[in-house]
Amino acid sequence: MEPRRPRLTPPIADIRRAVREGLAAAGVAEGDLVLVGLSGGGDSLALAAGAAFEGPRAGIRVGAVIVDHGLQDASASAAERAREQAVALGLAPVVVTRVQVADAAAAGGPEKAAREARYAAFTGALADTGATHLLLAHTLDDQAETVLLGLARGSGATSLQGMAPRSDLHSEVRAGGRGAVLRPLLGIRRETTRQACRDAGLTMWDDPQNLDPSYARVRARQNVLPVLERELGPGVAEALARTADQLREDAQAFDEMIEEVIEDICEPAEAGIAVSVRALEANPAALRNRIIRHVVFSEFGVALERVHVLAVARLVTDWHGQKALDLPGGVRASRAGGHIVFSTTGATRLLPHDH
Repeated sequence: MEPRRPRLTPPIADIRRAVREGLAAAGVAEGDLVLVGLSGGGDSLALAAGAAFEGPRAGIRVGAVIVDHGLQDASASAAERAREQAVALGLAPVVVTRVQVADAAAAGGPEKAAREARYAAFTGALADTGATHLLLAHTLDDQAETVLLGLARGSGATSLQGMAPRSDLHSEVRAGGRGAVLRPLLGIRRETTRQACRDAGLTMWDDPQNLDPSYARVRARQNVLPVLERELGPGVAEALARTADQLREDAQAFDEMIEEVIEDICEPAEAGIAVSVRALEANPAALRNRIIRHVVFSEFGVALERVHVLAVARLVTDWHGQKALDLPGGVRASRAGGHIVFSTTGATRLLPHDH
């Protein structure tokens, strides 16, 4: 079947432009294979159509990976409709994977359980097909919702950075893997993707869970953001997305500063690593706290929450003989002479290249 050739409209043009720029910025090379994460919803269908148009023009092969979570009675038929439309768009290969979602209570909630199953399927699909990149259809609206939820929960700057236009797949799943995740539609509104699908004659599937108010993200989407737009004026979503961009730029600058000094202030320690107290004292609190978080994550694969970082920082700035601190992930922090020593307490230690 020949790929669709819809009449070019502004929404379709916007999607194609975003995909073209995203592929170029990520350095996707001629001959590479990329996979679109396709659910059949408006966002991912618009992305698939845009990639199907732009990819071949850049010599890039475009396929799709469709994950059936099996959480709804109609999930199999929705996956099949998505597969049919992917084939009609000319995508190849089209991989359909049915996953078993872990028990929500044990996994930390249904959203987290589904996400982990989905990203594990993505990892497998990239490995099986030899694809170099995974394209995901998160939009500006998704970014705004992420930042808003982070603000409501009192999250730190890392969470408020939202989703990056490019990230490593293994950092998304924390389980190794191949390729990079690209999100070329982060500057595109959700209504634009849906209109692009209508213009192209694509049949969108609306996931019932996207309307379920038991999810905080759905409440933010349906109730909170519309109120903010009405009461504060239009542009709230764009402002939240800009906040994420600015915080990501700040974080990158901090990370580069940390990388420059980290080797000079750290040294090996038994079952762990030691950081110079004098060096930590010499830095402002923002950089000191980031160094602590960076060292623990790089050495042990443990992401500390702010309360834990501040407790470790007090070993530097408010030292009066405190006992060692037991941190998440089996990590212990103690002060020994002129160093803060991070070590394991029996948990498996992750080396930096395992993250």
